[in-house]
Amino acid sequence: MTIDNFTDTTGAAVPLLEVKDAVMRFGAVTALNGVNLTLNRGEILALLGDNGAGKSTMIKCISGVQQLSEGQIYLEGQPVSPRTPKEARELGIETVYQDLALFDNMSAAQNFFAGRELTTPKWMGSAGFVRRKAMVKESAKVLERLQVGVHDPNGPVGLMSGGQRQAVAVARAEAWAKRIVILDEPTAALGVRESRNVLELVKRLPQKGISVILISHNMEEVMALADRAIVFRQGRLVGEAIPTPENHEKIVSMIVGADTLKTWS
Repeated sequence: MTIDNFTDTTGAAVPLLEVKDAVMRFGAVTALNGVNLTLNRGEILALLGDNGAGKSTMIKCISGVQQLSEGQIYLEGQPVSPRTPKEARELGIETVYQDLALFDNMSAAQNFFAGRELTTPKWMGSAGFVRRKAMVKESAKVLERLQVGVHDPNGPVGLMSGGQRQAVAVARAEAWAKRIVILDEPTAALGVRESRNVLELVKRLPQKGISVILISHNMEEVMALADRAIVFRQGRLVGEAIPTPENHEKIVSMIVGADTLKTWS
């Protein structure tokens, strides 16, 4: 895959996202300890590691749920400090968490526009009348374009299958993201067929100019999707590799602690 980065005044490539010297403390516990991370334009980057390695803490800091104790986040070379998920979304960063954060009693269309409802007249903002038909029409267009198998956008999300729910969550992120989609275990608890459909949806995101950060414990999934993988262990970034079958054993070694601070291509 060709990755097209921005360049600075010297002509050097600038990553879409860069995290420098990230430290995150929770009292006496250090969840991130001097982590450096880059995400290139059009790239799917896998974050790997055992539970408690620091992966979820990192994405929460990028998505505005938490703030770094030390370090800096850069977006297209500019320092940013999202203090809330809303601020992260305004920067073009959308996140799909493992629990999906969907409202079961609401329809796919309502979930799609939750917090972003279309209203009229526009000058009244959230105090205006909700344009329900327009939201159903727009969400149906996106679901159809992304080939998500939801036949009725008016149907309650709680009655959908796990794969349909996950597809709605990913499609919502794709529809609103301008730069980055973060996915936390997108196929957890899904069957083989549903997982395949969600993976195909994720695979198409870079074609739309959206970079992806993927957390997954499924190495087959990582090798099918990711351009590059980085490994976290005990709050540190301990290695990087191209996720290929040939590198499978090396990546597992980094995850469990047999190898550190190595890069394979």
